[in-house]
Amino acid sequence: MGFLNGRITFTRFRVGGASPLPFAEETLELLENHAIGKHSSADPVDGVSIGWAGGGHVLDVSFDLAKNLINDALHASIRVDVDKIPGSLLRAYTQIELDARAAMNPSGKPTKAQRQEAKEAAKDRAEAEAADGRFRRRNHYPILWDGRESILYVGSNSSTVVERATSLFRETFDRALEPITAGSLAVGEHESIAESDRIVAKLAEGSLNLYGGDSGDQLSTVAWAEKAPNMLDHLGNEFLVWLWHQLQNESDTIPLADGSDVAVMLAKTLTLDCPRGETGRDSLTDDSPIRLPEAFRALQSGKLPRKAGLVLVRHGAQYELTIQAESLAVSGAQLPKPEERLEPYEAKCERIDGLRHFAQTLDLLFDAYRARKTSPTWAEEVGRIKKWIIAA
Repeated sequence: MGFLNGRITFTRFRVGGASPLPFAEETLELLENHAIGKHSSADPVDGVSIGWAGGGHVLDVSFDLAKNLINDALHASIRVDVDKIPGSLLRAYTQIELDARAAMNPSGKPTKAQRQEAKEAAKDRAEAEAADGRFRRRNHYPILWDGRESILYVGSNSSTVVERATSLFRETFDRALEPITAGSLAVGEHESIAESDRIVAKLAEGSLNLYGGDSGDQLSTVAWAEKAPNMLDHLGNEFLVWLWHQLQNESDTIPLADGSDVAVMLAKTLTLDCPRGETGRDSLTDDSPIRLPEAFRALQSGKLPRKAGLVLVRHGAQYELTIQAESLAVSGAQLPKPEERLEPYEAKCERIDGLRHFAQTLDLLFDAYRARKTSPTWAEEVGRIKKWIIAA
């Protein structure tokens, strides 16, 4: 059931407003009021209906305290129903209607008016058949609102699904949402605009600028920057380069701000892209892709890592995942299983605590890079990284 078992995929958002805790019946009532079939019209113009669902399976539309409110978190799903008549069927009906009309003409060919009539008749026939839902495709995507941390997890990396889920969440709960991306994590939360501006200016200094000289506007040269939610999301690419350098030249264990440390390995997959959109993309698969010669050649040519497989170990817990550099969206993450058999509710609570620890580990690892980048020694570190890239 969504985030409560198996591998997980998510895009994260920080939820605005006061703490929602304790979650109670009123929260479930809001879900009920915007459930699938109630939220939007029964006959949407675009053929797409969305609404909340129970999260157990695609036809689960029930909500209750024991199932949906677990360990200070709300767990449910967004369901997306799409009514789409198969194009092949519509073409077949159109041809049948055309043939019938053409047979009434001495020429055996349909007129222009008859062609239009045939299209309309075929469409009416198909829509009449679609009324019983035979062409309806149903999908559901888990969501988890962690009330303790004020974070919303949307169980997808698809921009369309994420947009629909966040729009439904805002409408249901009247809460602001801020994407948790490389840029937003780098800037952090500050009490004043002036302090935020100072941090942004500091982060803009001393860029690795791996793709073209020692000067110039980084944002204008990164092809994907215009579509990023935050102007500093390209720091996610730099974060992965920094991490790569750390692992190969310093240590695979990185100290974190909370006094713990995390062991890191770049594993399984690595995708590098040309920031100018000129020389294409390299997608590599290996137990340790950063050790492949073609990976380093891609980095030397100016390509930047955009997606990477990671293995993280902190406090004895091991996590395997794939991370997208700019959005810090996670896919296919595997959380450790409980060491002992637990009762179903306890197992769900354990799972949510594991998700919290996993997300905290990711954020602390990124913060280790951010702390280096804003330190007085960053210029020296940039020099070492550039020498490493050139000399290898």
